[in-house]
Amino acid sequence: MDKIRWGILSTGKIAAKFAEGLAVLPDADLVAVGSRTPAAAEAFGAQYGIPHRHGSYEALVADPDVDVIYIGTPHPLHKENSLLALRHGKAVLCEKPFTLNAAEAAEVIALAREQRLFLMEAMWMRYIPAIVKVRELLAAGALGEVRLVAADFGFRAEFDPQSRLFAPELGGGALLDVGIYPLSLACMVLGPPAHVTGLAHRGVTGVDEQSAFLLGYEDGRLAILYAAVRTNTPVEATIMGTAGQIRIHSPMFHPTRLTLSRPGQDDERLELPVAGNGYNYEAAEVMRCLRAGELESPVMPLAETLAIMQTMDRLRAQWGLKYPSE
Repeated sequence: MDKIRWGILSTGKIAAKFAEGLAVLPDADLVAVGSRTPAAAEAFGAQYGIPHRHGSYEALVADPDVDVIYIGTPHPLHKENSLLALRHGKAVLCEKPFTLNAAEAAEVIALAREQRLFLMEAMWMRYIPAIVKVRELLAAGALGEVRLVAADFGFRAEFDPQSRLFAPELGGGALLDVGIYPLSLACMVLGPPAHVTGLAHRGVTGVDEQSAFLLGYEDGRLAILYAAVRTNTPVEATIMGTAGQIRIHSPMFHPTRLTLSRPGQDDERLELPVAGNGYNYEAAEVMRCLRAGELESPVMPLAETLAIMQTMDRLRAQWGLKYPSE
């Protein structure tokens, strides 16, 4: 394929960031946008120079000039939007969290595999140069055997019961919005956990406003993670092994600096700048996969996406947190 033709399903803030990311990729062509209203699609299309502006999601997925669709709608809509695109033969990049729960994720994955269509969770952090470097260091044995991961992502948002952060019907709370970042990092490094335990403070709307959770593995490895939407945290991560540690400096979900520390050696500080706004890296991986005929990315495989959703389900079950649509 000379250029990969993209459609964006949604016209919200995250969709705008993704459009900006695509703009720096010479082999990406943003040809279509779909919204629930023609006016929103027209405005978004005019802002980003998108020629096809569809006033419904159905019209977008039916557009024959689109190869792959990025889905940036609110959490509860990810399943139905992904299924809609897949049923129309489109490859899909769906924003995290992939769905509200593991059952929904399994349904979407099953359809993609049945239709033999590309599908990927848009965990943009995994493709940022600093995180790519982390994987390279770990693969090279720079830390020896990894034993511990500590990571957090928290910020203080003004309370608004109608906002996506606090509304249960929108999948609100810290876990799905920001807790998924330290969780995904831990799973990238250690794999899916055998044991999961955690505590959460649930606010007046019932969603988890902050939580701390522990992942355990049969060989004794651990991940210590926490997340918040009402408390500022360092937003850092440290990966600790028998021969050293890697510190991922803030913000851990979009880092540009790492520090490699090993006993008896000077710290090695690595600067890894980000080109564009960072969303371009995950889009580039999608296009690489499409050109190679791959149906999923080895960096964010579907089995791992499903395992992460299962882990979040286990945590929410401990907290007694269910969303209205479940």
